[in-house]
Amino acid sequence: MTSDPATASSQLTPAVRGALTRYRVIAYIVGVMLLLLLFVAMPLKYFADNPGAMNVIGPLHGFLFMVYLLATFDLFRRVRWSLPRLALMAVAGTIPFLSFYAERKTTHELLGR
Repeated sequence: MTSDPATASSQLTPAVRGALTRYRVIAYIVGVMLLLLLFVAMPLKYFADNPGAMNVIGPLHGFLFMVYLLATFDLFRRVRWSLPRLALMAVAGTIPFLSFYAERKTTHELLGR
């Protein structure tokens, strides 16, 4: 890819652009859900003996993480990256704040920013 954002962006096929958009959206959603799970729901469950938030956020995060994995695989398949890259992108959704970093790095790489 070239370093000119306009040129790099225009070199992406519509399918890759769509996959990137889907990946970016779900990466942010999964990142926020993971933070809510770890810093809101779990403390409420274990320190306030109130499992209500955990019962909602836990399964929702699990479902959204599966959607994140599908979006990650779709982007990986369209861009034809290596399997280690796919594994790193998938793991990024399990570590707090890492999905935000992975999304930004991926976007910059594909759009040449």
